[in-house]
Amino acid sequence: MSKFATAAATSHTLSLAAMEEASRSGQRTTDVGHLLMALAVNEQVAGQVLRGLGVTLDAVREAVAAQHAEQLGSLGIKAEVPAGGKIVFHETGGYEWDRPSLEIFERASGGDKRGDAAAVLRELIVEPSGMIAAVLRRLGTTPEAVVAGLDEAERYPSHKPLRTVSPGRLSGVSEAFAPAPVERVWELLADASRMPDWEPGIGSIESGPPAVRVGDTWVARTRTTRPDGKALRVKPELLAQQVEVVALEEGRLIEWCFTYPDVALSNAKRIRVELEPAAGGTQLRLALAWDRNADRPRRPVRALLLRPLTRLSIWMQLSQLGGGISRVFR
Repeated sequence: MSKFATAAATSHTLSLAAMEEASRSGQRTTDVGHLLMALAVNEQVAGQVLRGLGVTLDAVREAVAAQHAEQLGSLGIKAEVPAGGKIVFHETGGYEWDRPSLEIFERASGGDKRGDAAAVLRELIVEPSGMIAAVLRRLGTTPEAVVAGLDEAERYPSHKPLRTVSPGRLSGVSEAFAPAPVERVWELLADASRMPDWEPGIGSIESGPPAVRVGDTWVARTRTTRPDGKALRVKPELLAQQVEVVALEEGRLIEWCFTYPDVALSNAKRIRVELEPAAGGTQLRLALAWDRNADRPRRPVRALLLRPLTRLSIWMQLSQLGGGISRVFR
């Protein structure tokens, strides 16, 4: 990915996770503490380094709350920090970054810096208020230890946010992180009835077998309302979907195929999720592909012109999938 694409993708992913965290306590202004929480569940090297140092999401939540309480106490203010509840970001609105956080993103993509999560983390741990340094000390580590971990990890870069799976195919792969053991993540993904919890296009599972085996199919209904209750425009022929398991390795891999039985010559969407144990939870490798119906007429010129928008669409779908799975456990 180009520097611009990397910075934009990282900003989007971190902003979404941070604002989701802010929504848990009814806040609309997202600050550096929320940014650290977002980095703690990020799938890139930055998140892996933090979790390897014990800086997990739950630990950061507690440390940030304790640090805020201590700061208020030093001013003679006795006030309870709002307890975190359910993520309601997608049902509400009006969220924004505070100025210090925006400046961190700006510095992370300035000059020869790539704007990825590691660059953001390097800027965050030296933010001038000292808030993040204090939180890290509460968690038994230091900014220096984080920098050392980043330096070591970045000698062997492995994270590839998105690439084309095969030329000419509408497909892509990405990674995500879920703050839960592999066993719990597998229980979610291997239960068709829970698909609406993480797949944004599915509103409900109407019928199907109780167990998940290769070749089994379910009838699903397309989502017709947004999380905030507003209606989504869905064509009548797109309301019904057939969902099939096409690959399965117990506890490690599952692949689903989605089709629209009421649409002639419709393409099929495939979602493949691989699970791997990681510090603090589960690393997810996601693949999404649209298999073109062989009987559909080809329009190569149109496809070429729409390629940039297609890549963006695939990335957005992958981002929503990874975020949806992770959100279940937050």
